[in-house]
Amino acid sequence: MTKNQTIDDQKRAAAEAALEYVKPGMRLGLGTGSTAEHFVRVLAPRVKAGLKLTTVATSERTAALARELGITVADLDTVRHLDLTVDGADEVGPGLALIKGGGGALLREKIVAAASDRMVVIADEAKVVDTLGRFPLPVEVVPFAHVVTMERIAEAAARCGCGQNLMRLRGGEAHPFKTDSGNYIADCSADAIPDPERLARMLEAIPGVVDHGLFLSMAIAALIGTPGGVRVIEPPRH
Repeated sequence: MTKNQTIDDQKRAAAEAALEYVKPGMRLGLGTGSTAEHFVRVLAPRVKAGLKLTTVATSERTAALARELGITVADLDTVRHLDLTVDGADEVGPGLALIKGGGGALLREKIVAAASDRMVVIADEAKVVDTLGRFPLPVEVVPFAHVVTMERIAEAAARCGCGQNLMRLRGGEAHPFKTDSGNYIADCSADAIPDPERLARMLEAIPGVVDHGLFLSMAIAALIGTPGGVRVIEPPRH
């Protein structure tokens, strides 16, 4: 890292690079998390200067920040379809396989990303990994029988060959974290996820699992802030 440069500087550089993907008149999804908030902050002056956009936020927190900065936020049920979503990631793995949900907004993030023609990820270089799983995988679960659901998640992780399958209810049993949709987050410390596609399928088959933080084949590019500038990672072409 260059002198006086911080991880926050890398995040901001990636966020600024994402502005190149934003065009007038776009329907734009706004992500959640520290890097996504940088994007909202660098987008706001463009909007104030006259850039016309329709935006949809992936969390109440992002919506509040956007409105505070003068960006109008619409409802996805009204907009229906988006041109682009810009969001952060907790890990960026091979082929742009992602782990997201560290901020607890994975369900809404995935709904918004799926409604978008394109998704661009912004992150600092520490988020780039050779194998997903160092960051605990967030899994959104319904509160009812969540302990049983978490046991099934651990079993699925073990069957998929994850390095470990330790489960933790975010916030703990006494004060569990609740998502904007009123669900819980179970964090699975997998250490390594050798087959993200298989694990995704297995998690989706577990009753009680609402969604998971594996975002596969969704991003068209990752803009990675580094000490030497912003590096662009694109998925392999077939």
